[in-house]
Amino acid sequence: MCSAPLSGRPRRFVLKPRPLPPRAAPTRRCAAVVRSRPLGREAPGADASGLPAAWEEEILLSLLLPRQNRLRTEIEEALDTDLLKQEAEHGALKVLYLSKYVLNMMALLCAPVRDEAVQKLENVTDPVWLLRGIFQVLGLMKMDMVNYTIQSLQPHLQEHSIQYERAKFQELLNKQPSLLNHTTKWLTQAAADLTMSPATCPDTSDSSSLAGPSPNEATNNSEPLSPTMVLCQGFLNLLLWDPENEEFPETLLMDRTRLQELKSQLHQLTIMASVLLVASSFSGSVLFGSPQFVDKLKRITKSLLEDFHSRPEEAILTVSEQVSQEIHQSLKNMGLVALSSDNTASLMGQLQNIAKKENCVHSVIDQRIRLFLKCSLVLGVQRSLLDLPGGLTLIEAELAELGQKFVNLTHHNQQVFGPYYTEILETLISPAQALETKVESV
Repeated sequence: MCSAPLSGRPRRFVLKPRPLPPRAAPTRRCAAVVRSRPLGREAPGADASGLPAAWEEEILLSLLLPRQNRLRTEIEEALDTDLLKQEAEHGALKVLYLSKYVLNMMALLCAPVRDEAVQKLENVTDPVWLLRGIFQVLGLMKMDMVNYTIQSLQPHLQEHSIQYERAKFQELLNKQPSLLNHTTKWLTQAAADLTMSPATCPDTSDSSSLAGPSPNEATNNSEPLSPTMVLCQGFLNLLLWDPENEEFPETLLMDRTRLQELKSQLHQLTIMASVLLVASSFSGSVLFGSPQFVDKLKRITKSLLEDFHSRPEEAILTVSEQVSQEIHQSLKNMGLVALSSDNTASLMGQLQNIAKKENCVHSVIDQRIRLFLKCSLVLGVQRSLLDLPGGLTLIEAELAELGQKFVNLTHHNQQVFGPYYTEILETLISPAQALETKVESV
């Protein structure tokens, strides 16, 4: 089943310029025109007044907003191609004035990020390279305008995507009334999970609450269920989904591949954070007080874990060897006592055990990352980053990236299928229990 095969997920589209060769002119024709004409006092500017002037006018006009009529008229008059040709033929073309006008107009219309590039052009005297620079910066300015237009249209495109996906899903639901069976089962399981072990997000700076409730507290917890928390728990359960289980929620089939990618990224971060935590216990704060050393260990671990799914034992063995060697060598380079053979063997043994899910460090880090993701759904990523528990601070940037991807995916899904989730949750949560009357946006 596919709810909307032609629909697109909201993404931040950004166009980027293609880099030019180091000595390439903007176009070979422009450079050839400039060099092929007789050189006189006004010749360089005259050569630039044909097609280049027309192109400059076209690009500058494309950068204007619809309401900027006065500037549009001014540019059309100043860069009138026919008039410039006549002035060039009679030797009356004011090259410096024309170049200055174009640069001033570029400075007026460009984004702040292009100010420096425009200012540098004012010092260019060679007509060919000035022309090259003008067109290069104009190209960047046009790219800026395109990206601005895309960003301004993004909310409208996203709303259209939401309405389109929901309408397509409703068409399928009308034909197949049982289409939400797996979704109902998924949310039912999420509600049951919360009843058994409702891990909550801390609203205060007390980091001790991140450890979660004890088993007795979880069992005896009588807090009423919240539709939003049930849905959050359901989204988290997707990161634990058994690939062999074909009863995947119908409302999330289009996101299944992306969820699998997030699951893999979560597993990689769990191992990386576990490796760093174990390694820090053998090297102390001296090495791990250096951001460069930590980043180096993270790069080593990440690159070696790429083959983890196909060769887990070999991959973690290589990680343990490389990390141990890096710590040993770094301690020696700093004039500190290097790892003894016993400590090295112990470090490698603990690192290799990290790959096992029953490993204590692996289990604790995995739980803390999942709690961070849950807090991100409820409180937002930035707020959740303010109170990271021990073991996660070294992967803060990576956690922020993972959390934002997860929040974006679930937020869009909830915007599309929120009405269906609300109907299902109303049957699962009695009015006396519910804290909310409908599913709120995560």
